[in-house]
Amino acid sequence: MDEKLMNLSLEEKVKKSKEIIMQALELFGNEKLVVAFTGGKDSTLLVWLFREVCREMNIKMPRLMFINEGAVFEEVLEFVDYVKNLWNLEIVEVKNDDVLSKVKKLGDKIKVSELNERNRKELERIGFKGEYFIFNPESFEGNHLMKTVPMNIFIEENGIEAVATGIRWDEQEARADEVYFSPRENPKHMRVHPILHFRERDVWDAIFKYKIPFNKLYAQGYRSLGAKYTTKKVDNKPAWEQDMEKIPERAGRAQDKENIMRRLRELGYM
Repeated sequence: MDEKLMNLSLEEKVKKSKEIIMQALELFGNEKLVVAFTGGKDSTLLVWLFREVCREMNIKMPRLMFINEGAVFEEVLEFVDYVKNLWNLEIVEVKNDDVLSKVKKLGDKIKVSELNERNRKELERIGFKGEYFIFNPESFEGNHLMKTVPMNIFIEENGIEAVATGIRWDEQEARADEVYFSPRENPKHMRVHPILHFRERDVWDAIFKYKIPFNKLYAQGYRSLGAKYTTKKVDNKPAWEQDMEKIPERAGRAQDKENIMRRLRELGYM
């Protein structure tokens, strides 16, 4: 975490992010780089920044990757579709069809032996030894299978060399040591993090200053959007009116996941 960068003005932060994006596009091009889009405020800001840079460089916008974990808010799906049409974007939805074909709802039991070879090996990789596991995209094994695995398969099958994400230094303790360009293995690629230096307040300031669309769930009191059934709003005030100093941004997220975030990131999660 670089306090000097975090204390820049909003305009300077936008300029810094654009420089990172331009560098990434020059290194990897717009075909081998994909932008992760969750439908949340941070990734929407990221997409807006990429769109601005691509217009300035007069190049095509890279593809966006939306990971459908199988427990997504309907409002998120609607917003992703809205942004796609608004900005004429190419969005690829990735998901773990093998796991999803065996469940109907959160909490369903999944028999490990009935999964395909890739998923069984991924469970072995994280040390899971049970015969069954409970479907929950925010659990350790669920997060790995429903988010990291489909993302990695997409990277492998499409020859992706870089993935840009909207993570921030102040968002979660496990992300405080992240850098703008972070090489990853298995599969080999570069993670690019153009808005690391933005604080939560900066994101909202940018959204209103530059008239960037945002998901209506934030107006209902949600501060951070995760899986539908494990994400709660922490206040009835709109997210941007809440006390960002006293109430943690991810207080409404599943805390079991928050506690294992560092382990998840070591496995390749964003």
